[in-house]
Amino acid sequence: MIGLVKLAEAKHGSSHVDEYAALASVMFLASALTSYLSIRYSQRAGLSYRIEQIADLIFLGGLIGITLVATLFAYEVI
Repeated sequence: MIGLVKLAEAKHGSSHVDEYAALASVMFLASALTSYLSIRYSQRAGLSYRIEQIADLIFLGGLIGITLVATLFAYEVI
């Protein structure tokens, strides 16, 4: 997506879509890291469960964020 944004910026001018897409990708990285930590701490059930919940929330935030960015990019709002 970031590559497409760079191509579109050359034609339509600058936007902040690439920055928002990068933020969403960082959220996916954070989700993957917290999921990994949840697996690593599986012997501590309570801690593992809390980390798993955090990973789920971060992942859902990333999905919502990337969907909004893609939708706004499609309609050239941002």
